[in-house]
Amino acid sequence: MPAVVRFAAHGPADVLAVADAPLPQPGPRQVRIRVRAVGVNPLDWKIRAGLLAAVFPVELPHVPGQDVAGVVDAVGADVTEWAVGDPVFGMGTATYAEYALAGADRLARKPDTLPWDLAGALPTAADAAFRALAEVKAQAGDTVLVHAAAGGVGTLALQFARAEGIRVIGTASDANHAYVRGLGAEPVVYGAGLADRVRALAPSGVDAAVDLVGGGVVGVSVALTGDPARVVSIVDPVDAGAHGVRFSSGHDGEDYLRQALERAAELHAEGRLTVPLAGVYPLADAAAAHRASETGHVRGKLVLTAA
Repeated sequence: MPAVVRFAAHGPADVLAVADAPLPQPGPRQVRIRVRAVGVNPLDWKIRAGLLAAVFPVELPHVPGQDVAGVVDAVGADVTEWAVGDPVFGMGTATYAEYALAGADRLARKPDTLPWDLAGALPTAADAAFRALAEVKAQAGDTVLVHAAAGGVGTLALQFARAEGIRVIGTASDANHAYVRGLGAEPVVYGAGLADRVRALAPSGVDAAVDLVGGGVVGVSVALTGDPARVVSIVDPVDAGAHGVRFSSGHDGEDYLRQALERAAELHAEGRLTVPLAGVYPLADAAAAHRASETGHVRGKLVLTAA
């Protein structure tokens, strides 16, 4: 029987354990993927810890994960775009596993030039970054403020934006300023006085702002743009609501996932996209990956690999 990583009760990372599970069978419009790599996201450990039980209730035991890269192993009814043997990456369900299911429309073809571990790291971050920029209608010639520019989503947002001719000012700690500059953005320190630091770089303010961090940055973003419609938060619905700003969860509008994956693959092939992998762990070491994610100081992405 194939292996999965699951938890039978909410708790610390040590509740994650390897177990055998039945081979999942694809339903209509689903494919089964022989997993090669899985991205680890903060959402995964927050669900495991029970912090989001009111918002994301799960049936126990639960297999985490949604990012996935691998090879199509079986197809369900009405699947015409994929065949057994196709290399794919995208979002599935219960992906901390040797085999996982995904909707046929939640995948893109993985190019041969895109490494498996990077393909597994991309889906959630690419989707969130692409979606956030689209929802503030960022376009060539704009100046966009990106909060948490050095994080996994921020890393993709900077590169997507710069590829479209958008100027980016990104908030980051001093230690990450060189990294942010290396991605073509202009870094500023977050915290008190942020508006003044941004205006020193952009005296007229910014055209749009993307909140990837939460913690009360929406108000200063609205002040800098002058227009709540040009600000979006993907992490802080309370702060967004308080300032009349859109909160985007990824489940409330147009599906940007395939566009995001295809654009990421295209930019990688052109040598214009890089995502540092902060840690690559075997599937059985998922607990170690969760502990790293919980520190909140990961630059780039964490990945699990399956044989």
